[in-house]
Amino acid sequence: MNKLFLPKNFLWGGAVAANQLEGGWDQDNKGLSVADIMTAGANGKAREITDGIVKGKYYPNHEAIDFYHRYKEDIKLFAEMGFKCFRTSIAWTRIFPNGDEEQPNEAGLKFYDQLFDECHKYGIEPVITLSHFEMPYHLVKAYGGWRNRKLIDFFVRFAKTVFKRYKDKVSYWMTFNEIDNQTDYTNRFLMATNSGLILKNDQSDAESLMYQAAHYELVASALAVKLGHSINPNFQIGCMINMTPVYPASSKPADIFQAEKAMQRRYWFSDIHALGKYPENMEVFLKQNNFRPDITSEDRIVLKEGTVDYIGLSYYNSMTVQSKESNPGFHFIGPELTVDNPNVEKSDWGWPIDPLGLRYSLNWLADHYHKPLFIVENGLGAYDKVENSQQIHDPYRIAYLKAHIQAMIDAVQEDGVKVIGYTPWGCIDLVSAGTGQMSKRYGFIYVDKDDQGKGSLKRLKKDSFFWYQQVIQSNGSQLD
Repeated sequence: MNKLFLPKNFLWGGAVAANQLEGGWDQDNKGLSVADIMTAGANGKAREITDGIVKGKYYPNHEAIDFYHRYKEDIKLFAEMGFKCFRTSIAWTRIFPNGDEEQPNEAGLKFYDQLFDECHKYGIEPVITLSHFEMPYHLVKAYGGWRNRKLIDFFVRFAKTVFKRYKDKVSYWMTFNEIDNQTDYTNRFLMATNSGLILKNDQSDAESLMYQAAHYELVASALAVKLGHSINPNFQIGCMINMTPVYPASSKPADIFQAEKAMQRRYWFSDIHALGKYPENMEVFLKQNNFRPDITSEDRIVLKEGTVDYIGLSYYNSMTVQSKESNPGFHFIGPELTVDNPNVEKSDWGWPIDPLGLRYSLNWLADHYHKPLFIVENGLGAYDKVENSQQIHDPYRIAYLKAHIQAMIDAVQEDGVKVIGYTPWGCIDLVSAGTGQMSKRYGFIYVDKDDQGKGSLKRLKKDSFFWYQQVIQSNGSQLD
């Protein structure tokens, strides 16, 4: 059997987010972001979301790894690894500090001009997310975040500004990062970062708010896609979902159907992005519960006209669920029905390690949407140790990535799935979104900084740096 190798133009690279590595949180007229009001947490300890900046609190995103001032040094290291692309985001608050201004901040636009130029200097293609776990805090305080339809116009103005400014510098775009994360509406962090919904612990209407906010985001995304294509017809504009396939705990029909309902509740977002309409199961669910009272006929037209060119996805792990007799409607929300899968290992942070789940996910997405797929996040958060020789040996990371890359190649070669690129998450150590830690490291490049914000910020190459360099050079044919 002849093997179908990865295409020569396959986009190998790495992925980060502006708020998790840039720093410079208050420089050059940048506004306050929701990421800027989140304190440091820990494994098993949630980050605190404060009302503005509180004196005496530690906010790890404020400095992060100071990429804002060190991007030339870091891009050079990415080029040394052989990156074909670099996925990052544009901080909305650098362009519109409050979010509702009429005119953009030129200093912020200039920074990304310089960043993208530096990438092109080494032949690296920028892959840009418009909204990656941050938005102007002013839009939260003044408008209530994405619960307000007015945010559609503010987001489209932001998108139009950067599309026009970088129409000759950026070809690959994505709208909202991991938009389906907010399915777990009991998680205050996810609600704040995805939709700017700062909720009280006992807020009973959180589920309803989530569905309405998500609808506005999907309309904004579709409008941005349509607008982007009018500005540059060659733009490739995708969505970005967190792909966590849901397995049944057993062969019991009830467990299998519970897993099916969980998949429906997580992936209706991508149905709208890719197919331009709500799936029938969600139409019924939303109507029965009055969870999306504001939807217009114009919204439905916009969703149909603004479908994406490709599906960007993160993949870290799978999820396993078990039905309960006390849940006769097979309702699903976040972790309430999840159980341990005895057939997979776990990371230091308790995440299942399931490489075959990536191949399964790619097949599932290809079967449902028939669009190109772009793996824009995949990686292992782990503790790293710096030896006296200044070396960092991380065979666990290499083993994780090797197994997942092989699963991706199998999906391409054996299953015929079209995958256009692979950008492992946190290609350089950065602030963890969920915990605010530095010790949860993903990168090929070590950054000398600890969870208390202390360190020299010196960059060191891990063993995985040289391994990934070989993977890219061989276009995936040398994984050992």
